[in-house]
Amino acid sequence: MAHSKGGTPLDFRNTEDLKKHVFSILDFYYPACIDHDKGGYINGFLDDGSINDTTTKHLVATSRYIYIFSIGGLLDGPAWCQEAARHGIRFLNNHHLDKENNGYFFELNGTEPENTSKMAYGHAFVLLASSIALKAGVEEAKEVLENVYEVVETHFWDSEHNLYKDEWDAAWTELSSYRGQNPNMHMCEAMLTAYEATGEEKYLDKAHTLAKAVSGKLAERSGGLVWENYTPDWQPDFEFNKNNTKDEFRPYGFIPGHQFEWSKMLMWIDRYKSEPWMKERAEALFQKGWDLGFDKEYGGIYFALSPECDVIDTDKNYWVMSEAIAAAALLAERTGKTDYLEFYDRLFKYSSDYFIDYKYGGWYQLLDRANERYSHVKSPPPKTDYHPVAACYQSIIALKA
Repeated sequence: MAHSKGGTPLDFRNTEDLKKHVFSILDFYYPACIDHDKGGYINGFLDDGSINDTTTKHLVATSRYIYIFSIGGLLDGPAWCQEAARHGIRFLNNHHLDKENNGYFFELNGTEPENTSKMAYGHAFVLLASSIALKAGVEEAKEVLENVYEVVETHFWDSEHNLYKDEWDAAWTELSSYRGQNPNMHMCEAMLTAYEATGEEKYLDKAHTLAKAVSGKLAERSGGLVWENYTPDWQPDFEFNKNNTKDEFRPYGFIPGHQFEWSKMLMWIDRYKSEPWMKERAEALFQKGWDLGFDKEYGGIYFALSPECDVIDTDKNYWVMSEAIAAAALLAERTGKTDYLEFYDRLFKYSSDYFIDYKYGGWYQLLDRANERYSHVKSPPPKTDYHPVAACYQSIIALKA
């Protein structure tokens, strides 16, 4: 039985216990993460909550903090949740926003731009953050949502392939030849969240288009699983970043965690726009992720597979477990099959045994195959525990359905 910070057993099928777990994560970060000096949030924490990085300001981390505090507000948390989210919206507008060219700088050192790239991945998280903040009652987020949507449609959308391109320079003059599924997956999530926040069909339509393109067309090009990296005409690129499975945004391989994440997206879209192929694809991706990724000896999900589907990275990553949990919860809700609740219990039990820190709060980031930690850094930029918070939030919705 899992235990909360106070030692009380947690039942992860109980929505009140899931809420408690979310707030134990928020309590790990807040109020220490609020940067009263430079604005925005502090991005780097050790296991015990000590700060180890006060200068890095990552667009993805800023957005993820806005997300987790907005979820706190939506789950009827303390009043500071909404104010903590508003604090991040201000920092997006004041410092990440490129006031000359529009779009959002990827990384700052304090308040100075350090990586001025305009990344689809980062913009997806700005759309996610502004959407969930708006839903949580942060009115200033509406302006951000509308602006970032215009930016991604103007600069990133590839209408020929129904996917988003990846990376521009600051002035929107040079486009990288790289294409990736990862920003498209997070754009799908952001569009769904924007739809839930606004009720505007254009966002749902875009999420549906992306899911069909990636989980259908792209997966077919690589044998049924979603590969990570692509050429400019969206063919799988099996050479890009070869064997570098540790790239935060463009890892090499078939990533089992992303098969689960797409399974979750498909079942989320299914709530609003159900088509028979969605359940079929969602179940197939979940099953393949499990069959190829589950470590029968030590538990948990392996991180990466080769083009031939051999395991090439046996590490266990916190976000992979979170996404598998969310996928299991949504599949249980949408299909009515109790098998998925058994997967849900098993995944949460493993996460509770090895990833959740019941002493200080939050989740450890990375374990080796035998479930030992590599480091005492709990939260390097841009982690913020957005994945487990999102998984709990989605599971609460699914369990209540």
